[in-house]
Amino acid sequence: MEKVGEAVVRKVKQEAERIVNEAQEEAQAELDKAKKQRQAKIENEQRRMRIKAQEEAARLKAQGSMKGQQAIARAKADVVNQLVEQVRKSLSEAKTEERQLLALIREAVGVLDSNKVTIYTAPKDVSAARGAVKQDKDLSKRVTEIRETDCVGGVIAEDSAGKIRIDNTYDTRLDMLLPRLMPEISKQLFQRS
Repeated sequence: MEKVGEAVVRKVKQEAERIVNEAQEEAQAELDKAKKQRQAKIENEQRRMRIKAQEEAARLKAQGSMKGQQAIARAKADVVNQLVEQVRKSLSEAKTEERQLLALIREAVGVLDSNKVTIYTAPKDVSAARGAVKQDKDLSKRVTEIRETDCVGGVIAEDSAGKIRIDNTYDTRLDMLLPRLMPEISKQLFQRS
């Protein structure tokens, strides 16, 4: 009986060892599986963070490039504006010759149907305008008055009723020409050699 008891105990021990070994193998497999899942999660998170960092870097690069382009555009606009202001200043400081004023007055008065016209010009050009009108018999008959106005040069012709004005000032001519000339001015100023 003792042998049977020992055999049963041995059998139970063997069964217990088998169960424990199986449990350890299952535990190890679960542990390995958990490690693989954890490693995959870490790799996925790293990949996600790397993609996010690359996207942020691309966004910052694009933003920096855009800011750089804006700064360049502002600097170019400043240069062009300074150039235009220098032109306006030069025009305002230079007296217009009688022959130039005569051409501007003829052009402006020629559009008006009125026999009585008032001419407006820059204060610096009033005497030259008077001299120009005196030179032309037709203008002498039609121009009744020459007055000062705030402009850098040129003339404004106004009919006797004050309803129609022909603006032939340098200010207006410059304002009309600049939009057409700007592409060429920019090309000449900022063209890379």
